[in-house]
Amino acid sequence: MKIIEFESEINAPVNVVWDALWKEENYRKWTSAFSEGSYAVSDWKEGSGIHFLNPDGRGMYSTISKLVENESMHFTHIGDIVDYKEVPVGENNYWNGFTENYDLEDINGNTLLKVNVQINEDHVDFFNEVFPKAMKLVKEIAEAR
Repeated sequence: MKIIEFESEINAPVNVVWDALWKEENYRKWTSAFSEGSYAVSDWKEGSGIHFLNPDGRGMYSTISKLVENESMHFTHIGDIVDYKEVPVGENNYWNGFTENYDLEDINGNTLLKVNVQINEDHVDFFNEVFPKAMKLVKEIAEAR
């Protein structure tokens, strides 16, 4: 397991950056950096489940382990989704227990977005390539408002 971190200073208040991250149409825009057509299915409440999916029905399922509006969104990943169905943990523990954390900090009316992700070593290059693209899209979405 490896922890990678990304930061972005965004010229927008935290509530605007929050919407850039989690409002459905914005979420679909910035997560296209990972997989075109990506989307999430959840009630977006702390403790709830969430499915991160692509249009082919593949992705991962997780729990929203912490949600403080305009401040923190933390996910604990559980496992894979294939054909829109959760793969039982006993069959695939690839993502089980890994975390993905988004934290926003107000800096004089602007926002510092910090992302911390636990991944397997074999995904380091992919995440180091695409996460900066995703962060750039979040910045563009927030600063366009």
